[in-house]
This record gives sequence, C-alpha cells and structure tokens, in this order.
Amino acid sequence: MCKEYLWPIFHYLSLPDNISKKSEQAAWEAYYETNLIYAKKVASVYKPGDLIWIHDYHLLLVPEMLRELLKDQSPHISLFLHCPFPSSEFFRCLPRREALLDGMLGCNLVCFQAHSYARHFLSSCVRVNGYEARLGGVDVKGRVVHLAHCPIGIDVDNVEHDRTQPGVAPKIEALRRVYAGKKIIVGRDKLDPTKGVLPKLRAFERFLHDYPEWADKVVLMQVTSPSPGDSPALATKVSELVDQINGTYGSLEFQPVHHYHQTIERDEYFALLTVADLALITSRRDGMNTTAMEYVICQAEAKGPLIVSEFTGVSSVLSKAVKINPWDLGGVARAIDSCLKMPLEEREARHNVLYRAVKSQTASVWAHTNILKLLESLQGEQATQNTPLLNEEAVVTKYAAAKRRLLMFDYDGTLTPIVKDPSAATPSGSLLKSLEVLAADPRNIVYIISGRDGAFLEEHLGHIPNLGMSAEHGCFLRAPGQSKWTSLTDELDMDWKKDVTRIFRYYEARTQGAFVEKKVSSVTFHYRNADPVFGLFQAKECQAMLESMQESLPIDVLVGKKNVEVRPAHTNKGEIVRRLLYQHPDAEFCMCAGDDKTDEDMFHSMARIFSNSTPGGGPTLVHPPASFSTFPSLARAVKEEDDEGALPEDLSQPVESHLDPSATFMIAIEALETAGAKMTMANAVLER
Repeated sequence: MCKEYLWPIFHYLSLPDNISKKSEQAAWEAYYETNLIYAKKVASVYKPGDLIWIHDYHLLLVPEMLRELLKDQSPHISLFLHCPFPSSEFFRCLPRREALLDGMLGCNLVCFQAHSYARHFLSSCVRVNGYEARLGGVDVKGRVVHLAHCPIGIDVDNVEHDRTQPGVAPKIEALRRVYAGKKIIVGRDKLDPTKGVLPKLRAFERFLHDYPEWADKVVLMQVTSPSPGDSPALATKVSELVDQINGTYGSLEFQPVHHYHQTIERDEYFALLTVADLALITSRRDGMNTTAMEYVICQAEAKGPLIVSEFTGVSSVLSKAVKINPWDLGGVARAIDSCLKMPLEEREARHNVLYRAVKSQTASVWAHTNILKLLESLQGEQATQNTPLLNEEAVVTKYAAAKRRLLMFDYDGTLTPIVKDPSAATPSGSLLKSLEVLAADPRNIVYIISGRDGAFLEEHLGHIPNLGMSAEHGCFLRAPGQSKWTSLTDELDMDWKKDVTRIFRYYEARTQGAFVEKKVSSVTFHYRNADPVFGLFQAKECQAMLESMQESLPIDVLVGKKNVEVRPAHTNKGEIVRRLLYQHPDAEFCMCAGDDKTDEDMFHSMARIFSNSTPGGGPTLVHPPASFSTFPSLARAVKEEDDEGALPEDLSQPVESHLDPSATFMIAIEALETAGAKMTMANAVLER
C-alpha cells in the first residue's frame, strides 16, 4: 500500500495501469492491520496527559484508531507528514481516499513540511470528504483539527563534528589533486523518478551545449545511492545518458560526468560536499532534502552557491538558494552558468543567509516547535468557557502574602487606552507613579511586555528604576536594573522586511487613512483610521497574501486590533513569559495582564506550567523555553543575570516553581465597548 499507492500519489506520480481490485484489497488490508497493531500497542502504554506524535504516511490510520481505542480519555495526538501532500485533484485518485483523510483527522494537529502541503490537505478535506474549513484547521463533525507547517532541519552539531573527522581532510586533498583546475558540481540522490537525476543530466548536457566555454573545465560528480526500490529501467536510462554526454563532450583525457551508483562512506561524502564549487538538486518532488542543508554547513569556508528545485520542501527554508524548475532545462543550464560565475561577494551574502537558516532551523528546534504547536492547539480547544470577572479581593490577599512576585503587563490597551495615533499613547502620571512603586519593592519583578519598539518604551518608561521591558514582541529585552538592551534580531534572517514592506505599501496606497509602521524587527499595517468595513476587507486580503508567503519567508503574520503585523518566526510574548517563569522559579504570586490577541500567547504560557500538575502530585516544574536553543545569546544573558543561583548550570533542565494556581492571575483587560466575559485563555476579565 505504502510504496505502490501512497508514495506515488504523494509525489505526483500516476498509479500503474495494471492495478486489480484483488491486489488493491490485499494491500489495503495489510496496511489497515499494520496500523491497527501500532495503535493497539500505543493504547496499551498510554497514560492520561501523554502526547502522541505519529510520523509519516505509513501510519495515517493510527490517529483515528487511537481516538476510538481511547475514546474515554481524549488523547492528544499529532501527525507530522515528512513527504509532500499533493493537490486535491491528485489525491482524489487514491481508491481509499476518504478513509485515509478520516484517519489523519483523528489528530488534534496535523503538521506538514510546507504551507502549500497544509493548503492541499485542507482542500482535500473540503472537496473529497465534504468537511468545512475553519480558521487554522478543519471542522470534523464539531471537532476542530488544527493544521500547521514546520520544515524539518538537520542535526547541525553532528554534521559539524563529522565533517572535521581525521579521515575527511586526506580525501579532500585527494579530490582537489584529481580535479585541479576544474569546477566541481556535486549531486547526491536516490535513484528514483522523484529525485530528478535524469532531468539533472539533461540540464547539464544542455549547459555544455549552450556554454561551450566551460568545455573541459567543469565536472559533474553524481552519486546515486542504491535502495531496495531502485528501478532497473531508470538505472539503464541514467547510464545511457551519462555515456552519451561523456561521448559527446568528453575525451580520452577527460569525462565531464562521473556517475557513482554506490553508497559512499561518510568521510567521502563530506569531503565531496566540501570541495564542490556548486551543489545541484533537481528533485521533481521531495519532502526534505538533507544534502542541501549538509552542503551549506560544509561550505562554511568556501561559500559555494546552491541550486535547489522549487519543488523540494526545503526550498522554503533556503531562501537564498538559486531556485529552479527541473523541467526547464534551459533555465537550469542558465542557473549553473550564473552560479559558476557568481562573484565572491554575492556568494558570501547568499551563504551567510543560508547558513543562519540551517543553524537556526535544526532538528531540535523542529521537534520543540511541533510539540509547542500541539500544546497550543490543545490550549485553544480548552478555551471554551466564558472567563469570569476578576476577584480583586483575592488578588490583594495573595499579593500581600507572597514573598516574591512576578508582574507582567502589556502596554497598549492595558496600561494606556487604544488611540488612533500610536505616538499619542503616552503613560499618565498616575500610571508612572504606580509602576515606580511596584518596581521599587524588592519582592517584585515587574516587566512591560509590549509590541512597541524599544525607543518608545525607553523614552516613556526607561527612567523607572528596576523596571524590566520587552519590546517588539520579545525581539528586544532589557532586564530590571540594566540600561543595555539585548537584541535577538542579530541571530535572525531579516531580509523578509523588504518584501513585506512593499506589500504593505501597496495596500497603504489603496486604503485611505491606513499607514505602515516600521520597527527594527517587525512591520505593521494599521487601518484604525480607515473606513472600518473597507479597512477590514483590505486587511484580510493583505493577510491572505502574507500567509501564502510564509512557506518561503521566516515570518509570523499576526492580526491585532485594527492592524496586521508581520514579525520573525519563533518570537512572541509567550516566549518571554516562559523565560520569566523559568528565570524566577521562586515567585509565589504571578500576574499577567493583556487585552489583545497577541497577549493570548502570554496566557497560554502561564496556563501551560500547570497543565500536567495534579493536586498532591509533587512540585510544579517549569521547563526551559524553546528560545534558549534558538537564541544562544539569550541563554547566556539569562545565566549572567542569575545572581542568586536560582537556575541550574544546564539550562536544558526544568526548575521547580513555587507558584500555586490560586496565586496566578491571567487578566484580560476588556474595553467598555466590548464588555462581556469573552472566550480567552485568561482566568479573569477586568472591564476597563
């Protein structure tokens, strides 16, 4: 079932013409039974509160089976599909298409390599099974299944270690001696139709024909790794085409194509990636291509360019790779010529962006992000009851009894009213006095967590001693008692701002009253001064365009009050709250107040620390935030601030929190015009 039906369709290959009902039935029964065995085994060891993470197309029926086997326990299930997901027009060719979709929709979260794959899946659910699309997911008989995308990465540390092993250097020198004076193009693929080995060879042949000045100066070293599913017919075609190219453009002394159909040793592999002048990846369909990422790491010194097919899942991460359509042989040939002539300055600029992308989107970050997305989807499901009004007496009582307090406040709409001109939202005298009193108490840790830029917060609140501040949704931090800001943007790829600003300017020019606000780490389209109906229409259209770009740009699109904001991926207010809860485990009282959708991230983070706690079940553990692994400089700064030794030496370890749920207040500030308890992760509403 997997290799005969699912794998071809998922990679846009047609099913064979000789399929019989009997063989299809037998394949389905074997697939169903295998999935049932897995589901029963997982159900036998499942405990309430466990997270179940299922991988790839081999086990697509397991989620629904588990939901049936554990129907009284409401299991938390996530599925990550490592391969592409085809358009609905192709997926519907599968004989068991409805059952496969229902199997996947047994999850709480279905996650894909790329945004387009999630979009195709949603279309299939609507067109094939007749389900309705909902914001962020699919409505399956009243239950919302969330959809997300998160490109997988590689173990960068392991690659860095392997490429510096003693056996690599001699092989590098040997390759350089053999191919002295030649440009080396490297390719490494499995020998199957989706990897595009034949198109690569044809494009290289076209390159030698169109650019004769490269004759005897370029060699293509193509490694095809053997696998059990190798096609003898494809292998014959590849060999014949290699002979044809070498016969036409080679000589007794030189052959332009060196084809190795074998498994090469790790030392040889990393030596080849290191000496290469160009990597050429022409996959027709591919979920992830590790060779592309490993090549970027191995080119840390040489800065060789990378050509990658736009049909690979990894192409969205490697934004500065040269993208090609593998069916356009002339375009691939032009790309090869351009890359071989690329000046060092451009190569360095491109490689620096690629290197940062590979280093930041590691396998570890991918795993953490997937778990966080599942938890966030679960928190969203739990936010289904009206939030009660704040019990002010309980707040005062718990505050007075606590020896250590953590206070976190949003700015706009929480400490100051929402105004049409953002620069007019200045703090009142009474607010400044209150913050000064709170920050002066040695038992208090007070933070302003805002989407504002650091300059605004510094101007209006920077004079208050011991007041901590987080600007631009966590991209800039200033700890209490310090004057220096910590910037996380130095470790992020910010090239996306040009494209986003251009889109916002387009809608600004066509929406009277709208304006664009640019910050160091984000860009915001404001339409609060525009006609409310037309402004919302334009904002939704703009939002849809930006969300379609998330596959190729490392961004998050955030919809706020009368604005659409774009910021770097993996930065939000929730991460700041997670860090502060981890950094101050001795806090016995915690208050977090906000008014906007962006503040729900803060409430999620606070609620999450008690999600696995039970009364009398032991201490509450706070796990380190994902931002420590994403931003090493942040982890170092937090360690330097730990004067009291409250944190462990290893910041990957959890800490024991003194917090009790009864002394934790998540307060949603509600404006009078929208009064009424609202659906939110907050545990209390305060009407302003």
